[in-house]
Amino acid sequence: MNDFIAAQDQPALQAAGLDSFEALWALQLPAVDLPNTERGGWSSVCRLEVDGRAYYLKRQSNHLTLSPARPFGEPTFARELRNIRRYAQLAVPALSAAFYAERKVGKEWRAILLTHALDGWQDLHDYLENRDQQSAAQNMAIVQACAALVAQLHAAGLYHACLYPKHIFLQPSGAAFKACFIDLEKTRKSVLRNRDRVRDIDTLLRRIGARWRDEQVGAFLTAYLAALGQSAQLARWQQALAKRRAHKERA
Repeated sequence: MNDFIAAQDQPALQAAGLDSFEALWALQLPAVDLPNTERGGWSSVCRLEVDGRAYYLKRQSNHLTLSPARPFGEPTFARELRNIRRYAQLAVPALSAAFYAERKVGKEWRAILLTHALDGWQDLHDYLENRDQQSAAQNMAIVQACAALVAQLHAAGLYHACLYPKHIFLQPSGAAFKACFIDLEKTRKSVLRNRDRVRDIDTLLRRIGARWRDEQVGAFLTAYLAALGQSAQLARWQQALAKRRAHKERA
């Protein structure tokens, strides 16, 4: 994949001498989490601030993914960048990228993805953990924001395929909330529309668990289906989710 740098970020990165793969790769920064050592390589994330702008600098080595289109593999960040661009083209709210580049050094395949930090946002997992400190109206506004976001994703014909609470970010906006996605690596075009939609929502609701009561789950499904113009299918969706969960519990 060709090098990419966002036009709005290039002046600041260039002024700081950080507009190249080599400069960003050489930076010594503390990791925000333990490196991911799956897939036979490694992948790490650091926070970077440049001229008052906050980024997450993601670097990886031999951290590859295979696909029919790329049977010899490619860096997982390459797939994530394509999906970041796809979300933007389809106007589905998600994180944005500032820089991408990859290099092969001997047998090592390195890649860098620089994304804009979502400062002022908080993931759904954290909101769920603090739900008792939030009002009933705030908790319901979060439910509505998540339903609208997932409906927008599915209306665009996409399947997230890793829809965990930590991958939905929220920001207060008056009495409501804005919402967006992160971790887009596994996103793909949905082929089995209803089945993929059920899978995404089942994954999300399973991870939320008892932190949403039946009333909130019902409100989520009602708002989601209404946004897709499928309100009459609520009972069928509830049955599909119950059937999928029963099948998993038996397996």
